[in-house]
Amino acid sequence: MGRRRAVRRRGWPLLCLVLAVLGCVAAAAHYQGRDTAAAPAAPGPGRTTAPPAGTTAPPAGTTAPPAGTTAPTTPPARAATPGSTRGPAPEKAHDKKPRVPRSGPGTFTTARATGAPVGSGGTLRRYRVQVEDGVDVSAREAAEEIQRILAHPRGWAAHGRGRFQLVTDHADFVIRIATPDTADRLCAANGMNTHGELNCETSAGVVVNLKRWMLGSPTFAGPPAEYRNLIINHEVGHELGIRRHLGCAGPGRAAPVMMQQIKGLDGCHSNAYPYDEEGIYITGPVVS
Repeated sequence: MGRRRAVRRRGWPLLCLVLAVLGCVAAAAHYQGRDTAAAPAAPGPGRTTAPPAGTTAPPAGTTAPPAGTTAPTTPPARAATPGSTRGPAPEKAHDKKPRVPRSGPGTFTTARATGAPVGSGGTLRRYRVQVEDGVDVSAREAAEEIQRILAHPRGWAAHGRGRFQLVTDHADFVIRIATPDTADRLCAANGMNTHGELNCETSAGVVVNLKRWMLGSPTFAGPPAEYRNLIINHEVGHELGIRRHLGCAGPGRAAPVMMQQIKGLDGCHSNAYPYDEEGIYITGPVVS
């Protein structure tokens, strides 16, 4: 009986030791599980790690930002306004060419403008200016521009070839600005085919193709406003009795005003006036 008690006393320390060891093992397993969940093992070759729930994986070929930084966000695309389409940038106003109608009614408005005679020699020729109805050209403004052209210091009047006066009636000849179709009809009545492109001089006066007045010529090195000087000086030259056309006098020379420059310059440079700066008449070989 006494020995059995002694054995029982020696068994208690051993039992306590076993329980303590088991408790330590359980605690170690618990903490190891927490560390494993907090920091997953790095993937090996050919192995990827899925992103946490609720996040989106970065596209292939991109690098995730370093820890502690915030990845840049792409702003959301702006929704288009219903019923609208974004196209190319609008064309600038100065890049637009004026619209030239192909045809018109064939009726004309006479410019209500007059002026003093210009020039110091030769016969006085009175002229009036008419613009076909329905086109975007003011008859009065066109008349004032033609008056300035005929009074230019390199023009016909400045060198004794004639005097000119802008009037509204009792004119010796008329200068008409007409749409291409109307110009063709007026020129054809005098035996000329202007192909919707050219100007002409008729028994009634000068016919200016609206296309040439507004757009100039592809062969003329200058704006339409300067080309208008060539139109008026060339056709009024015919009105003065110069019937033959001239050609280029040589490469690099100024083209004669009586040359049909719209058909090519043949080595000359474009020119809108009968005379040069020194008052010398610009001529060339007769071609037609």
